[in-house]
Amino acid sequence: MRTLNALVSRYWWTIVLRGCVAALFGLVAFLWPGATVAGLVLLFGVYSLVDGIAGVIIGIKNFGERDRWWATLIGGIVSLGAGLVALVLPGLTAVTLLTLIGLWAIARGVMDIAAAIRLRHVIDGEWLLALGGAMSIVVGLLVVIFPGAGALALAWWIGAYAMVLGVMLIALGFRLRAFGKRVAA
Repeated sequence: MRTLNALVSRYWWTIVLRGCVAALFGLVAFLWPGATVAGLVLLFGVYSLVDGIAGVIIGIKNFGERDRWWATLIGGIVSLGAGLVALVLPGLTAVTLLTLIGLWAIARGVMDIAAAIRLRHVIDGEWLLALGGAMSIVVGLLVVIFPGAGALALAWWIGAYAMVLGVMLIALGFRLRAFGKRVAA
């Protein structure tokens, strides 16, 4: 059975990748705020699929080797489901799309906070993941509560959220890499 220490030091790059994709997604949302809802659906769907695939792969690889492998798998499935719905049904109304994005952000935030709690005894800097999770929950709640906000405001909200979350995940990933090097030494 692999230890949590070995897992976080081995898969640090997946967190950096997730952060890079989130930051890129956020940048695109800021640069082209007038994009159509279909464009936003496509961007969200692709991001969510990449995030979900990473979560599912890690969850499956850790089956039976880690107590909470299922938490990573569930987070990945939630992201995959959100991405597939966004790509398969692009004609969703703006309110439905906003609600889907908001619920996804809430669920993803809860899973990130749960992961940070597990990591608090293993690494320094787990608060970055917890802070990102809390931010995901707040943004998700705002999107669910105020679905009638304009497309421009939505693009900026999601863009800011994705860029800040991306930077925090990249920082966490490199902290995990450094932790892995310290453990190996």
